[in-house]
Amino acid sequence: MEKLIWISNIIIIGLILVFPIILLRILNKLRIRRKLIYYSLIGILLLGLIIFISAWWNYKSDLMLLKHYGYNIDGMNKTEFYGDVLPENMQKVKNIEASVMGIGWSLKAMLGIIMITPYLGIIYILNRFTERFRKN
Repeated sequence: MEKLIWISNIIIIGLILVFPIILLRILNKLRIRRKLIYYSLIGILLLGLIIFISAWWNYKSDLMLLKHYGYNIDGMNKTEFYGDVLPENMQKVKNIEASVMGIGWSLKAMLGIIMITPYLGIIYILNRFTERFRKN
């Protein structure tokens, strides 16, 4: 269960990192005049969607892991919460529980979108530099 969640998280991170490069290549092939505007708008919208899905999936996968380890999310006290959790999994469950009880996944998604915006700019600037060096 953990490996499947780990693989899906790696795929989502890969999408986030590779998508701006693919988008720039597509825009270069289309020979659009205002490439920066289209790149920024499409990039923020689609990367925002990917980050939104990533934040939601992270939250849901943590809940699935808690259920997998025997954690009772509907419990009323610690005995009911941890009643079915094996002793060797107790620390993992407490760590996952602490991450779920923090800020919500929607706020994490909004912060992720804000944090990824400079990445779009860096990829665009690097692309412009490589285009100029190829012309010279």
